[in-house]
Amino acid sequence: MNQEKLRQRYRLVLGLFIICLILSGLTAFPLLHELRLMASWLGIEDHAAYVKHDGLKLWIAYVWHGLEVTQEQFPFVAYGTDWLAFGHLTIAVFFMAGPWREPVANAWVLKVGLLACAAIFPLALICGEIRGIPLTWRLIDCSFGLFGALPLLYCLRLTRQMNPGTSQSS
Repeated sequence: MNQEKLRQRYRLVLGLFIICLILSGLTAFPLLHELRLMASWLGIEDHAAYVKHDGLKLWIAYVWHGLEVTQEQFPFVAYGTDWLAFGHLTIAVFFMAGPWREPVANAWVLKVGLLACAAIFPLALICGEIRGIPLTWRLIDCSFGLFGALPLLYCLRLTRQMNPGTSQSS
């Protein structure tokens, strides 16, 4: 495959990764609104009556209740998720400023991204357990690490093909 085709394919995949990273970050701002919307879709009317539900409905109503109470009594706690969103957006900038422009010279950013994807697993499984997050939800969180790593691995492979000075096995 010629260099231009490799670069186009690389940018398509990396671009999708960057867009997902940005969207993931943006969803951290309106958490309470998103939970109200999800509760409405699931037919949950009263967050305080979360114990009436089971399964996913119980979890969504419980989290909704926690966010409502927190927002009412301690609105500054949401500042933490504002920083989470900021982190996602900032990381996206690193992928745009480095690997997007110069894939071969900035392959290290892809490798750091892969390390971050791998780090999602112990964070979700350990901290999630400590915080009382259901295993099913922690596994969903882990899937972000897996699905984030796939495009980065592919881009890293394309980067090696773009660099005529490296062997295919490295």
